[in-house]
Amino acid sequence: MRQSFVLFILGLVLAVSSCRTDFDTVASTGDLKFSKDTVYLDTVFKNIGSSTYQLKVYNRSNDDISIPTIQLKKGLNSKYRMTVDGSSGNNGKIFKDVTLLAKDSLYIFIATTADITDANPADFLYTDEIEFDSGVNLQKVALVTLIQDAVFLYPKQFADGTSETIPLDGKEIDGFYLDENDDVNGNELLFTNEKPYVIYGFASVPESKTVTFEAGARVHFHANSGLLVNKNSSLQINGTVSATDKLENEVIFEGDRLEPDFSDIPGQWKSIILADESTNHSINHLTLKNATVGLSIKNHDATTVQIKNTQIYNCSQYGIMAQNAQINGENLVIDYAGLASLSCVYGGNYTFTHCTFNNNWPGGTQFAVNVSNQLAEATPETHDLTKATFNNCIIYGSNANEFNLDKNTNAEFVYQLNNCLLKFSAATSNPDYQFATDSEHYTAIILNKDPKFYNISKSKFNIDNTSSAFAKGNQAYAIPLDIIGNTRTSPPDLGAYQSKDFPK
Repeated sequence: MRQSFVLFILGLVLAVSSCRTDFDTVASTGDLKFSKDTVYLDTVFKNIGSSTYQLKVYNRSNDDISIPTIQLKKGLNSKYRMTVDGSSGNNGKIFKDVTLLAKDSLYIFIATTADITDANPADFLYTDEIEFDSGVNLQKVALVTLIQDAVFLYPKQFADGTSETIPLDGKEIDGFYLDENDDVNGNELLFTNEKPYVIYGFASVPESKTVTFEAGARVHFHANSGLLVNKNSSLQINGTVSATDKLENEVIFEGDRLEPDFSDIPGQWKSIILADESTNHSINHLTLKNATVGLSIKNHDATTVQIKNTQIYNCSQYGIMAQNAQINGENLVIDYAGLASLSCVYGGNYTFTHCTFNNNWPGGTQFAVNVSNQLAEATPETHDLTKATFNNCIIYGSNANEFNLDKNTNAEFVYQLNNCLLKFSAATSNPDYQFATDSEHYTAIILNKDPKFYNISKSKFNIDNTSSAFAKGNQAYAIPLDIIGNTRTSPPDLGAYQSKDFPK
């Protein structure tokens, strides 16, 4: 009996299915609806493919329809390409007789690879349209892309399929030496503001040479790329104060993904490495973001690295990682790093004045500032920390403790904090953290008071007169101008920014 019932049900299903009219389509009548009427494919560099963007097409009617044609207006000559519900059609340009069921939708995915010569010379826009149907039923969706011309720097490719490499830490890595007399680019050791630069692999500064970045220079690093400054070589970053939020005079280092979704993604490229025995480095008005390690400084016993008016954000490991280095930092802002915003290890000599070190990376083990005279190894190797001084600084973040001292008694460990706002809320008997009673190491420390940054999520570390850092600095350490060129008052505010009023 049960077997007969099952056979009856199967027969009924087959009978109903044979009467379906789902695929008896009617021609489209031009009533398609779209998720957007213009698809903006964000800025790309010439001949570098964009990300893929989505358009959704809806059939709101009660009829299954057939769209005779979906195509790019420029046809097979278009620099755009599409897939329509997974189909690539004719080279991703033309699709025929596309079925769209009643009350259903389909996805179109669009990407482009366009050259600057394809763009409108007046505005550098490359445009096209997706056309649905034709004649009286014609519907259109516009496509718009901004194309940027750029200087591309990358390793040489050899006939045997290999590419140029350079040495780094005892290994050969993909990279190349910047050439001051390159046949195509001219002086590759001078980065101007005329065009953005895109770097593939590690760009290496030859020994005893100087690489210079002029005010307004824009440098984009591809995945796993970076800059290596070698022995006896120098880095000079000559940014200046900008008048607008466009940071027109700032030197900017970031990844080569220009879409808004990638604007704050850590770890998109490697690092700026100042190698052991590199020398005479000066960094002024640099904005660096989305690296693995922003600045890796290893200039053991060499000249002091001068870093001023610089912002470093969204690094997957460290904003600055210094090993037995010498650094003088003024008006620095470092935030959001997977391990530490600032980490000074294996000793060295450091002075930081009017700096804002913050870390809001999710998790409980990150620090805004880490200071150590050893390397974290099975048998730690030590080196003297001859000086680690913080004046008029803010050291803050989302964790209970944002300041860490990692001292090995086998080497010198000299540190001092003067007029600093500090996040350290755990009670401890450790003699290194006696902020109120240890006058040798701590003077005028403000503990666990909210600095009330303007907007951390947008990397706005400005403060106003309601901040606990307002007018708490020592005039003896004051830098006359803040990170954006505002005159400091007396007494000065703590951190990189002089206070101002913000719109409510």
